[in-house]
Amino acid sequence: MTALPAAAAAPPPRALQAPAAAGNDAAMRRAAQAFEAQAFAMLLQPVFATVDFSRSRYGGGAAEAQWQPMLVDAYAQAATRAGAGLGLSDLVLREMHRMRAAATQPNTGETTP
Repeated sequence: MTALPAAAAAPPPRALQAPAAAGNDAAMRRAAQAFEAQAFAMLLQPVFATVDFSRSRYGGGAAEAQWQPMLVDAYAQAATRAGAGLGLSDLVLREMHRMRAAATQPNTGETTP
């Protein structure tokens, strides 16, 4: 085998930045909404687990069982985008802002009462 020329080598990977470190408010809001959608989907899973799909329009089966988690995730994401989720995204975003502010404040060693 021959070695690739240096010009054909892959470029080095870019460093990743967390949304809080970058200060990108839109990315932080998307992360908070994604967290809320994931939490909402976890709460919806037991609701769909109790449904008897053998009586449904499509008759249940293995294929329907495989696609069900994605459907539940889509419902949770749609509800969160519409503002009908759990209301966690605002709380999570507020905490992310607080943590970012605490990380950017210099530690002077002084204590406040």
